[in-house]
Amino acid sequence: MPTGSLQRLRATGTLVDLLRWRAGGQGGNQPDRVGWRFLADGEREAGCFSYAELDARAQAIAGWLQSQFPAGERVLVTCPSGLDYVAAFFGCLYARMVAVPVPLPDSLAPRLRGRLPAILSSAGARGALTTSSDLPQVDDLVAKFPEAGTLQWFAADQVDQQAWQPRWRPPSIRAEDLAFLQYTSGSTAQPKGVMVSHANLMHNCGLMHDAWSMTEDDHIIGWLPLFHDMGLIGNLLLALYAGVPVTFMPPTAFVRAPVRWLRAVTRYRGTVSMAPNFAYDLCAQKVQPEQRDELDLS
Repeated sequence: MPTGSLQRLRATGTLVDLLRWRAGGQGGNQPDRVGWRFLADGEREAGCFSYAELDARAQAIAGWLQSQFPAGERVLVTCPSGLDYVAAFFGCLYARMVAVPVPLPDSLAPRLRGRLPAILSSAGARGALTTSSDLPQVDDLVAKFPEAGTLQWFAADQVDQQAWQPRWRPPSIRAEDLAFLQYTSGSTAQPKGVMVSHANLMHNCGLMHDAWSMTEDDHIIGWLPLFHDMGLIGNLLLALYAGVPVTFMPPTAFVRAPVRWLRAVTRYRGTVSMAPNFAYDLCAQKVQPEQRDELDLS
């Protein structure tokens, strides 16, 4: 691998530059390496993306987005945790749209359901990407939240790759351009948005990469929600920056059986993982002695 080129990309490039490089579009040599693997129930593999596969999928979604909105438009990413989320998020970046990660309200506690109208008012989004399985819920969502009816909703997994990938036109993206808007939880006050640029993300990932002395032999294991910065940056984006695979599962899979997190670390020889304190407490409380015997966290 031409290390000098990678160092320059990390220092002055964007996430789009980095994925394109790893996919081979700009001199990378890892197109077939698996970057993202999803465990649908915390145990069963439900698919994966190589760098080349995600690059192609992101191009297709970006091609469709470019046909609908001008560059710089805000687009909600409401897909559940999974590969469709990864593709939708990078599709926004490839189209030079500003992604706005947000969970669908039905997945939130009732006290937090006022979060969506507040985010819509603040972000000024015109589009929303979800999945075909969640699309039927949009009518119910609009009935509860009329503000959501002003958005153009589309299922990211229904974008025809053959039709839309050739229509993608690589936009001019600078490191200082916005990548996404990260909103606070809204649990104590109205959600507040933070503008996060490509340069911010590269710097943040670089700090983690260097602090943990990561190499391309590492493997990230995660379950954190992808609409939260800890899951999005610490799992999906750090994996791209470091050039390592990330194996991840839905948050609900972990909550229902915390041992699944540790089993994934064991099975895939995970070396990097992160979570809030409560997750470690939950493992200590819920993982049974006989289950511990099958784990290898070395």
